[in-house]
Amino acid sequence: MDRLLARYPFLSAAREAVGEEGGDMVALVADGGPPVERAVERVETCLREGTVGDPHRDPRTELLSYPVARALVSLVDEPVLVRRYADAEARTAHRRFTADLDDDRELQSARGQRISLRRLLAEFDLSGKVEDAPEGYRITVGRYLSLSGEDWRLVARPLADGWVPVSREELMALLREAVRERVAEGLPQAVPEEIADGLADEVAGVESLLADRSPPREFDAVAPELFPPCVTSLLARVSEGEDLEHHSRFALVSFLVSMGLDAEEVEAIFERGGTGAETAAYQAERLGDDGRAAYAPPSCEAMEALGDCVNPDDRCETIDHPLSYYEAALDDAGTVPDWRETGGSILDRLSGD
Repeated sequence: MDRLLARYPFLSAAREAVGEEGGDMVALVADGGPPVERAVERVETCLREGTVGDPHRDPRTELLSYPVARALVSLVDEPVLVRRYADAEARTAHRRFTADLDDDRELQSARGQRISLRRLLAEFDLSGKVEDAPEGYRITVGRYLSLSGEDWRLVARPLADGWVPVSREELMALLREAVRERVAEGLPQAVPEEIADGLADEVAGVESLLADRSPPREFDAVAPELFPPCVTSLLARVSEGEDLEHHSRFALVSFLVSMGLDAEEVEAIFERGGTGAETAAYQAERLGDDGRAAYAPPSCEAMEALGDCVNPDDRCETIDHPLSYYEAALDDAGTVPDWRETGGSILDRLSGD
């Protein structure tokens, strides 16, 4: 079989290959062999590491594991898992096709089992909508807007005759988003009862792993420079005197309370900006102690839905909660000075003053 389809199972041609190689999916799942085992690995690794893991040595197993993984994600039926899985497949694909493609700026054909930029563009209806440019590429404004996020503001880019210039790295990022959209499309999907019955144990295992990954509540240190981008942005808005909307204020206050700040410390932060200090202190007091366990900060999914998820970085792709981001950042940083021991304001610590 075509190893390229196993490497990139989201390709349209891979769907036909699955039918040819997989035969009866009910029997495949009932057998519980390598494709099912690899499917479980895909899904569980997306939760643990933000990727889908290393490919199986057998291309057929690798190819067939993809539709089984999609069935698993659908049966668990949790929005956070759909998002994490689509992100992980896109992250893995991005790493692979970036490695496959030559570093020059020509639209080249594939050699051997590597994918070509030409094929990727055709796969996502970008043929004729991406062209070589003197310093990278250019893409039609319509497709640029459909694939770019909030951080890629069109106002900050030159626009000529309906084309937007992008670097090679930016084009790879746009293709990564195209993969993410393709993977997420249709999830959760309807799964036949026979397949659902055959995957019952695997679904229970994924559900257990998902439950175990609830956000942490205790931390060894308060290090503002390690806060997630969404929280840093909210603090900057407070510092600039913006009166946050209720959902944004709750997200910030609940995060700070989870860090162990009390009502007075939260109030002092908002007083620096000159707005909302009394309300923030009241929220912090209610969220403290017993309320701290009941009211965790909003998840990444909720932050995104409310417009408070901004400037996501690489770590954001591997977590699903701001507190999990902070926990991972602390682990990576090792020993860090606690904000309370160094004195000063959290806002000063963030600004480097």
